Amino acid sequence: MRWKKRSWHKGKFEHYSVINKLKKENKISEEFEIMLNNLTLEEIIAIKLETASKPFGGKSYGLPIWRSMREITQHAVLKFAVSACRTNREAASFLGISAKELRDLTKKYNIKNFFEETDKKDLTDNL
Repeated sequence: MRWKKRSWHKGKFEHYSVINKLKKENKISEEFEIMLNNLTLEEIIAIKLETASKPFGGKSYGLPIWRSMREITQHAVLKFAVSACRTNREAASFLGISAKELRDLTKKYNIKNFFEETDKKDLTDNL
């Protein structure tokens, strides 16, 4: 018996990709992706914090970084889940939350606008 290639339903999130969005905005390149892939997540976060604090002499007083990390990482993981999964149900399952929780989080973090902002901008540039 031959196995047939399963045709996948193209879901709501099919065109969502953080990498493609950042490439369209010329924020990253192929070379940057390769270099980034060689770093650990901890190194990437440390570099981001260090570069953000450079204008202030290496200090970032008054910013609640430690208390904000959970929300920052949840936002990042939510963006990834939405870009990596085809449907709401698949993204919710990936995150281990209910579909309602996913809807609430995508509204809270305005995920749809994040991904579609560049597409709308590209359309108006072509007019």
